[in-house]
Amino acid sequence: MANKKTAISIEPPLFAEVEALAKEMDVSRSYVFALAAREFISWHKNKKLLDAINAAHKDTPDPDEETLRTRMKSKHRRLVKEQW
Repeated sequence: MANKKTAISIEPPLFAEVEALAKEMDVSRSYVFALAAREFISWHKNKKLLDAINAAHKDTPDPDEETLRTRMKSKHRRLVKEQW
């Protein structure tokens, strides 16, 4: 796949950090920026997934669910008591 060129504007201190990291890793600045973009996209996808999971689990059971859960607990307790 062919690479696409892009231009970004960043503050000089951040540019210096990227430059130093690229030298330390013995890679190009472009590679550092591409790696950072991949990491950010991955983080963002994971955050969206975590938010969706949290949203699904934050709702409280409605009264019918709570009644059923109470009955199930009682039945389970009786079953376990008979086994022990």
